[in-house]
Amino acid sequence: MTVFDYSAGAGLYPCKTIKRKSSLAYKRFDSVAESLRFAIEDMPASLLRGSVLEVEEARFDGLQMRKLYEAEAYPLTRRKS
Repeated sequence: MTVFDYSAGAGLYPCKTIKRKSSLAYKRFDSVAESLRFAIEDMPASLLRGSVLEVEEARFDGLQMRKLYEAEAYPLTRRKS
């Protein structure tokens, strides 16, 4: 099993919407954990599906981001749903 580095810097590219009503644009985070928290807890759920998280040379789609957020190794406290 590969250990994932949640402390690495990350860039989040939110999904582009057809109507362009969203003011969300590329955002840089100091850690993957912070970017996942923003994507899952703060960003509109409808944008997660087409969003991309870039960590070093790797890219993760919305489903992969959700799995990383829900993993036991995720280091931050999750907001209760």
